[in-house]
Amino acid sequence: MTPVQTHSRSTRSTHPAAARGTVADVMHAAGPQVWDGMTVEVALSVMTAARTGHLVVCDEDGQCTHLVSRARLTAVRTGLGYTDRVRLRDVARADDTGGLFASPLTTVAEAEHVMRHRRLGALPVVDEDGNALGVIALSR
Repeated sequence: MTPVQTHSRSTRSTHPAAARGTVADVMHAAGPQVWDGMTVEVALSVMTAARTGHLVVCDEDGQCTHLVSRARLTAVRTGLGYTDRVRLRDVARADDTGGLFASPLTTVAEAEHVMRHRRLGALPVVDEDGNALGVIALSR
């Protein structure tokens, strides 16, 4: 698990809480948490039913491993070599959060900087044990 690192340089933010708030102040509920052994097809069905654009993916111990987006899963499903046996653990990539997480004490500005730098639309917020607490997303 890689927590978001603190940066000494300041970042300008459009979020009103960013100047002094932490991600715990602005995060959304984690939403559906799914096992990394779930197939892409089932994960897309869960996303549709939950009306969400991302899923928190957990390992067999219940620890958050990454966040995967609907766009990523759709791209995998339409790609060459796709079969209905492809699992979420097989599709983790750099454009997902890929092991990058925020602590609830991370400032909004720090999280926003990392998300913009890594081109992430959302970032999971986890506790010290790796359990998903919520998700922070960039506003469009």
